[in-house]
Amino acid sequence: MPTIVLSQRYSPDSNALFAAALAAGWGIERLRSFRCPEGLAARDPVFYGETILADAIMDDLEVALLEPTADWLPRLPQRHRLRDVRLTTLEDALALREPAFIKPTDEKLFPARVYADGAAMDPDPRLPLDLPVLVSEPVVFEVEFRCFVLEREVAALSPYIRGGEIARTAAGDWEADSEEVEAASASIRAVLADADVELPPAVVVDVGRMAGRGWGVVEANPAWASGICGCDPARVLPVLQRATVPRRMVSEEELRWLRRVG
Repeated sequence: MPTIVLSQRYSPDSNALFAAALAAGWGIERLRSFRCPEGLAARDPVFYGETILADAIMDDLEVALLEPTADWLPRLPQRHRLRDVRLTTLEDALALREPAFIKPTDEKLFPARVYADGAAMDPDPRLPLDLPVLVSEPVVFEVEFRCFVLEREVAALSPYIRGGEIARTAAGDWEADSEEVEAASASIRAVLADADVELPPAVVVDVGRMAGRGWGVVEANPAWASGICGCDPARVLPVLQRATVPRRMVSEEELRWLRRVG
């Protein structure tokens, strides 16, 4: 049986996955530090946690983690993006003279949001000017859905953000009406059925309704570091398992999707 490897952070998501793994008969290892106990690599580890932890323990676990490439969204066909998105550098973003949504491609090195122009960013001066960033045409996402995808099939889907806020009620429910769920499902199915869309075997793709434009892709993220929202954790587990590949078993097709440290 696989062993799910969780960080020391007792988040609602990691707790839900802990319970689902227990019910499925999986082994469970909640780490207490950035070190792995001896022998964990031999227990078919399946990772879920923060990127900083992933980078620290991938070697100990002897695994590769799959994730979308930094240029995945800019390369996505316009018919699914419904807006202009390009991969560039921090230096180029700082020179912008018009409003744009700007975010770093990896980690939260500066706030991802709409800036009036590049001068409004005011990033940490220690950040390298060649830092990869995504620059997008500003749009308004009215509602967003999170989709865990396994081999181009939706394994689990949940509301994620509504009106810029986490789409969870005070009672803890992730609510959406049937029309929204149907529209979100149709949107992600169109992406997955499109032969022009390249995807890792296991990934999270967020879709949403853009004001005045309709349903399209928000972004894609590594399944092993994404919040599960209202998704059934039992259905998320196989996605995490597919996203964690023993290094000795990495295929030629998977090479382009490997997370690389440094």
